[in-house]
Amino acid sequence: MLNRNAISSGAYLESFDSLPKDLLWTQARIDASLAQTMRQRPHDDDVWVFAYGSLLWNPVSEFDCRRIATLHGWHRSFSIRLIAGRGTPEQPGRMLALEQGGSTQGVALRLCGATLEEELRILWIREMVTGAYRPTWASVTLEDGTQISAIAFVAETDHRHYERDAHASAIAPLMAVASGLFGTNREYVFKLQHALADCGLNDPYIDELAAELSRIVQQLA
Repeated sequence: MLNRNAISSGAYLESFDSLPKDLLWTQARIDASLAQTMRQRPHDDDVWVFAYGSLLWNPVSEFDCRRIATLHGWHRSFSIRLIAGRGTPEQPGRMLALEQGGSTQGVALRLCGATLEEELRILWIREMVTGAYRPTWASVTLEDGTQISAIAFVAETDHRHYERDAHASAIAPLMAVASGLFGTNREYVFKLQHALADCGLNDPYIDELAAELSRIVQQLA
């Protein structure tokens, strides 16, 4: 379901129709968020996006360069309550975001300049369904030491689905049983762990959460 055709055709947004109408962002609001972010663009060079979650294994938007990178000042946190996609209102899971402090290793994707407008619109529709993220231009260091600015989708801490406690021990019991149209919540964590390993990276927070999820799943079997 999460592919270019689904996003371009409107099917992706339609898959969230079960959410409260006041929670869903309209296409016009999504477009306005994109326009505002691009007005804040620090320079007219290439546009990079920092991939730290599902963008690692399913970027959807097309890119012409992919580099291992470190994002400064932010760390991974499953801090957004998830009631669609990989969770439901009855059995909510958690969605990955970035919170202030520390650093994050991931991948920087340089969007194709020839189709930049289209790639950005696809990215915004994918990420800004409910406005739970705040698109931010952040400092990123590529593996060769080059410094760039990249778009990072960080937690919108004023959002009503923001959850302050994202410790593995607190969220693993929820994530172990949460599922939805896009699959299980725990599958997302395992995919992320594998995607990081494929890049020669790891995140202790993700490793701890994956281990706790595996333990709980074994107990439930």
